[in-house]
Amino acid sequence: MNGVLTALLAVVVAAGAALVVVEAIHLAVVRLGKRSMLWADLARTAHAPFRALVVVFAVRLAVTHGVDDFGGRATVRHLLLLAIIAASAWLIGALLLVLEDFALTRWRTDVPDNLRARRLKTQVVMLRRVTVAGIVVLAIGVMLMTFPGVRALGASVLASAGVISVVAALAAQSTLGNVFAGIQLAFSDAVRVDDVVVVEGEWGRIEELTLTYVAVQIWDDRRLILPTSYFTTKPFQNWTRTSSAVLGTAEVDVDWSAPVEDLRTELRRVVGLSELWDGRVCVLQVTDATGGMIRLRALVSAADAGTLWDLRCLVRERLVSWVWENGQGALPRLRADTDPVRPAAASPAASAGPGSTGATGSSGSGSSGDDQVFAGGTDGDRRGATFSGGDEER
Repeated sequence: MNGVLTALLAVVVAAGAALVVVEAIHLAVVRLGKRSMLWADLARTAHAPFRALVVVFAVRLAVTHGVDDFGGRATVRHLLLLAIIAASAWLIGALLLVLEDFALTRWRTDVPDNLRARRLKTQVVMLRRVTVAGIVVLAIGVMLMTFPGVRALGASVLASAGVISVVAALAAQSTLGNVFAGIQLAFSDAVRVDDVVVVEGEWGRIEELTLTYVAVQIWDDRRLILPTSYFTTKPFQNWTRTSSAVLGTAEVDVDWSAPVEDLRTELRRVVGLSELWDGRVCVLQVTDATGGMIRLRALVSAADAGTLWDLRCLVRERLVSWVWENGQGALPRLRADTDPVRPAAASPAASAGPGSTGATGSSGSGSSGDDQVFAGGTDGDRRGATFSGGDEER
């Protein structure tokens, strides 16, 4: 009985001394945290695991060296050793989380130019999940190795490791495939957290990217859950692969008599007055002329996909309103011609000879650039150079 009481007293003294040391260190870290976010996060996150580790370690020292032998001493020491291993894993995980959080705070994703930040966030999130899983598995393995029976069993397990690995690989082929696909996505930049994508016909944003699945937040707040292997085996659209700025179209069908130039002027006026337009692209073109109607396509640009959607709807609405208010004769209609066919009169341009271009020739000298997608203006010329080969390819 005296041995047990002595052991309890030694444990209490050791735990008390450890708590005093831990709290003193914690106060010093909190003071440093007033000048640094890293120290503040360290004081908040690592305080509990550090306290647990120091207290358990001090108690084990007291039981091992501070008291005489008593019944069950070996069992208590073993349990304390297991607690030390668990607390050490907890502290290592907390320290890694602090470093990862500090890395994330240095790169903000709520700014327009956030490509590098989104890449880093994706990689850090994936590494966090891998490190936490690795620390847990390693801690459990070390704890099991403290049992003599498990160490003896380990030799026979290693002897049959080849057969077991083959069986495990066949049984977990799909799961392992998703895990490796998740790691591949994290470091290949094919898709990142907050990327805007189109998958399975749905437009949305990458909300969460794990080792086994990817959660896509669809525009109407639904969630599309896909295995990570989907993004390595099937094609998908990534609208923010290199930048968030995108182009979009608004199409309107009108009659052949529609004043295209007036509609082009209206388009310039609409986007010029809108804060949704980023000032890069504003083009109106006739893309089709069949079935008694012509199709006008307005191509506009915006800083991101959400803004582009609103801009496309605005452009479509204003063009329809303009046609209704100013040119109802340009509304789509059906025609039936009952007059006999007469030979067409020669146009002035045709009578002028094959070498004449007329006042509105093909030289494009009067073009303002908003009637061409791949020419006219800096952005159009750049786009034309991107989608056309060199002289030697023509």
